[in-house]
Amino acid sequence: MEEKNLTTCFVQEHVANGILTALYTVVIVGGSIGIALMIFLLSRTNTRSLTITAIINLLVVHGIFLLTVPFRIIYYIRRHWDFGFEMCKVISAMIHIHMYLSFIFYVTMLIIRYISYFKQKDKIEFYRKLHSVVASAAVWIVIILVLMPSFFLQYGKSGKNYTSGECFNFHKDLNKTSVTNLNYAVVALMFAIVCPLIVVQIIIMVQIVKKLKKLAVDYQEFWAQLKSLFFILVMIICFFPYHMFRIYYLHHLDDCYYYNEIFLGISALSCLDLLSFAVKTHFQKVLQHMPCKLRCI
Repeated sequence: MEEKNLTTCFVQEHVANGILTALYTVVIVGGSIGIALMIFLLSRTNTRSLTITAIINLLVVHGIFLLTVPFRIIYYIRRHWDFGFEMCKVISAMIHIHMYLSFIFYVTMLIIRYISYFKQKDKIEFYRKLHSVVASAAVWIVIILVLMPSFFLQYGKSGKNYTSGECFNFHKDLNKTSVTNLNYAVVALMFAIVCPLIVVQIIIMVQIVKKLKKLAVDYQEFWAQLKSLFFILVMIICFFPYHMFRIYYLHHLDDCYYYNEIFLGISALSCLDLLSFAVKTHFQKVLQHMPCKLRCI
């Protein structure tokens, strides 16, 4: 790929490629370790739980996306795409599919946890393991047969206008009014969903801390809500920057392409959630076995 005479919002192409290579390297290494650790932890867990079922599906989403990451790393290192236009569409689209499917599973987990808390149940479960398998299969049938084909048919329609050897430059599609409006709607919907979740989570955490005070770390209820807070933070840290910038980017398509790619790369860091989740679970067990004099200060 030839060096372009563009500042791209003061980020030169070679600098952006270096940042993106580093980002996706962290994603594939950390994400792969996280998946391995979570498979080990889930092998000892009750898979009838709705929350665990959602986490397993999230693990599958991350795993599928991580298979596409090496293609991105190769492209940013070589600065040339050698895998054909259709493959470029698939790899480019997968990061968006990953982000929104992850978001759906995060929200699902949080809603299940909130229902469990307000109904004062330890967990909500399927009657049998087979039911969790059937529910997951139904979700994936809808994703594979309905959502993905619809997305791929619409994604990259302006591909004929792009230069051979380049990839991920599908921003010209955003010139269409329908696509622009859809982006605004998605941004508004994401904020409209996450903000109430934050409020509910804060209310729950305050209630628990008031009730249990310094003994909170001894109770599973506290740690369960801390995990819920963790997933909200993942959405805020990984998804909000991209969608906030998206509003600006819709009006500056030709100037800020690499900024958009970097923010999109940040959204992929959500793959590290399982690694952080596994580490935090281990930390929880260590902390709960510490003498009270140390953890109740």
